[in-house]
Formats: sequence, structure tokens, C-alpha cells
Amino acid sequence: MTDIFGTLGPSCSDKATLKAMFEAGMTGVRLNLSHSMLADNLDTIDMVKSAAWEVGVDPLILVDIQGPELRIGVLSEDLQLSEGQEIVIGKDGIPVDSRILKNIRPGMELAFDDGKIAAVVSSYSDDYALATVKRGGVLKSRKSIASDDFNIEMPTLTEADHINIKCAAENGITGIMQPFVRGSEDVAILRKELHLCGADNIRIYAKIEDRRGIDKLSSIMEECDEIIIARGDLGNAVPLWDLPGIQKDIAGKCTAAGKPFMVVTQMLASMEHNPVPTRAEVSDIFNAILDGASSVMVTGETAVGQFPIETIRFLKQTVLSAEKYSKKF
Repeated sequence: MTDIFGTLGPSCSDKATLKAMFEAGMTGVRLNLSHSMLADNLDTIDMVKSAAWEVGVDPLILVDIQGPELRIGVLSEDLQLSEGQEIVIGKDGIPVDSRILKNIRPGMELAFDDGKIAAVVSSYSDDYALATVKRGGVLKSRKSIASDDFNIEMPTLTEADHINIKCAAENGITGIMQPFVRGSEDVAILRKELHLCGADNIRIYAKIEDRRGIDKLSSIMEECDEIIIARGDLGNAVPLWDLPGIQKDIAGKCTAAGKPFMVVTQMLASMEHNPVPTRAEVSDIFNAILDGASSVMVTGETAVGQFPIETIRFLKQTVLSAEKYSKKF
């Protein structure tokens, strides 16, 4: 059976909605810890368990830790960025890690928030850089920042990750989603951390999000419990038109190795604002199942979307249709 994951957020923050989502076919949830600590969300986790159990579901609960992804710092308020606008990075502008500033150079294109926003660097100094917005949008605190030209090595686990992993071990979390896995060593470090917390039962879901993850896929598969084809950042790391082929390659290698894999990102993105998905979206889900996906997940569609229950219903029904079709062969 294919697992159906929704992401927790304001749109599904009450028990009645969660219960309806589980009734519609959801088998598990994702909690994103990029902007909060697990300890601050334990009441929500308890509510998820209660809602699921009331409809006969033993829920899978995944926490998505911070890992080595580069992010901006905390903003005093959301920034509305427009094309052509000049922005300051560092100093009194958008806060970033000092290691990022040391790697910024004129002409470099920076991608923010999984590529939704882009800016080109025009000049830099020791403590700030100036850039011109190429693709605008609303930039919020702790969103990702990336560039093809960065070569910045961040630790596998952040200080917050260590705290959250210990909390996960104590509170019935079933899986850890590990971002930007660069090789088997990253998974081994997380595995050791779980062992030290007495949580060998917690599954590791390794997110493939850049070229290094693609190149080291075989060794990563040997260490993790499940691969995640994380198409958000992966779509920034490779030309977008190459992404479907890379997804197919990863799926094929996982299937050949007998390794479960999940497909995630924009599976039903239009349903953040519409009650019915596009034909392309349901085809995407259908083909992911035919390729052998053991899990599929939606993110913003249930976290902040207007139709979280309908999203899960369409996801589940499409999965069932694909599973039925696959039995013909």
C-alpha cells in the first residue's frame, strides 16, 4: 500500500480537519522543523495521533529536520521584493551566515525560497552585498538561499537538530526526513545520533536535493531506510527540464535495489487555491506510482492551502487508480 502524507500547518491545525484527512486516505504527516522546535509542537503531535486513532489509522509521523541547507536568518517582517529592486544581503539587510557572504561574488545568481525568488549580485564587501531582484515575491524568515556557485560545507546536523532528534526519540516520532544528504556519511551520522538516543526504530528518509545526492545515490541507499525525491531544491540544482528524467533515474535505481522511495513537491500545487487539480498534476501522481513510489507527499497544499481535505482525497484516489492500473501488467 502506498503511504499518503500531508504536511502540518495552519490549514489543518484542528482535530476535525485532521480526522477528515485521515478518513480521506492520509496515512501519515510531516512536521517541518525549519522554523520551530519539536518540543513546541507536541500538542499538535498528540492531536494528530488522537485524530488518526479515532478513524482506525496508526499514523506515521515524520519530522523534517534542518540539516545542512543554507538559509537566511530571521527578518523583522516579511519582505515584498519586486523585479529590478536593489536589496542588501548581510549587514542591515537580509541576514545570512558569514560563510555565505564570504562566497558571494558579482554576477552570481542567488535563489531564495526554493527558487521562487532570484537576485543577481552586483557588488560585495566584507559584511554585505548588493543584488538586483530578477524574480520577485514575498521573502519570509528562515527561507533557503542557494547558488550554483556556492561551495559551502555545513555540518550534517545543526544544534537544533540534535535537540529535536532527542525529542523525537522520546515522543513516538516514526521517521526523520534528512535534508540535502550529500553521501552515506551524512546518514551514518544521523543513524549514530538516533542510536545514542535509544531510537534505532526511527526510520531515516534521505532527501535527494542536489547533484551530490544524485552522484552518491547508491551509497546513500545502503544507509537509509527510504529515499525522498525532493523535487523542490532538486529542481533548483538541475535544469528544470532535466528533472523528470532524473526522477525516473532515481526511481529506477531504487526499484532495482529494492529501496522504497517517496516523491514530493508540487504534486497538487494548484489545490492550494483550487478545489480541483490540473490534469497534469494527477498524471504526475499516477506516473510516480507506476514508477514504483512507496510514498507520496503534499506540502503547502495541506499546510497553508484552502482545501486540505480535498487535496488528500484527490491524492488518495489517484494513487488507488494507479495501483489498480498497475495490476494489469
